[in-house]
Amino acid sequence: MTDIVQLLGQEAESLLQHRCMTIPAESLYLPGADYVERVMSDNNRSPAVLRNMQTLYNTGRLAGTGYLSILPVDQGVEHSAGASFAANPQYFDPKNIVELAIEAGCNCVASTYGVLASVSRRYAHKIPFMMKLNHNETLSYPAQYDQTFYASVEQAFNLGAVAVGATIYFGSEQSRRQIEEISAAFERAHELGMVTVLWAYLRNNAFKKEGVDYHSSADLTGQANHLAATIGADIVKQKMAENNGGYSAVKFGHTDERVYSTLTSENPIDLVRYQLANCYMGRAGLINSGGASAGETDVAESVRTAVINKRAGGMGLILGRKAFKKSRKEGVALINAVQDVYLAKDVTIA
Repeated sequence: MTDIVQLLGQEAESLLQHRCMTIPAESLYLPGADYVERVMSDNNRSPAVLRNMQTLYNTGRLAGTGYLSILPVDQGVEHSAGASFAANPQYFDPKNIVELAIEAGCNCVASTYGVLASVSRRYAHKIPFMMKLNHNETLSYPAQYDQTFYASVEQAFNLGAVAVGATIYFGSEQSRRQIEEISAAFERAHELGMVTVLWAYLRNNAFKKEGVDYHSSADLTGQANHLAATIGADIVKQKMAENNGGYSAVKFGHTDERVYSTLTSENPIDLVRYQLANCYMGRAGLINSGGASAGETDVAESVRTAVINKRAGGMGLILGRKAFKKSRKEGVALINAVQDVYLAKDVTIA
């Protein structure tokens, strides 16, 4: 098992011993082996959706824990294939993306229609597929920050996906259209029995003030999570909160002083717990993203993110670049280190 304490270094005590005095754990719908029966049985999802959610929970090294380890590889569109796969050209071939997820014991592999469709007959019965419906691509010049549908919900269903994913850039000029599109797509996905996952990201230059980037502030991302749950996301993917006070800095929108004095603190676990509270107190699961690859510190950073997510009450991690930009062996080891956090019985809810 991974030496979590060593990897956390000087933060080990503040992260592993912290007790949340803001939003109590007793108020949350926490992950667990019985999450589908205990939590999702209250909602209007069909038996097919519940079955597919349980399929996610029953796959990989984290099977039976109620936690998720997902490999997402859609950067070939989002960042360019060359930028994403030059480090390991084997991943130009979609089969190697899926095999990395299988070898690492992931619950699910998330990618584009093209990637999953090209190998669906070989792998759809071996590991759950999550098909990403929309993307922002960077070949258009000048750069645009919008999400465009690349495939339909029906295409995801026909290639054997158990889940669909989509992104909304909340705060952007195009966000109202994206909300309408994804709300309709998620309704159709539920009709076909698929789980829905929303990348609830923020995108607006006004969210940067006086050298501070509030795109990952707890208050703004928390509201994005609330909107995601509102349009029917079963799981919300969110960047881990790195600061707070976005509403106050931007001086736009509505907030309450108690968000900062009572419902959060400076501890990152409390900031992520506020993100989770906005996911209907955990009725929609919260998974945090793994972030960009930094090289030698990737394992330590990933383990830190997993500890914060788990102790806050989150449902897992969706981690891609830190894994597929390394050798297969190193990528598997990194993903396994993250999974070890969710398997560790002494890393508990704060």
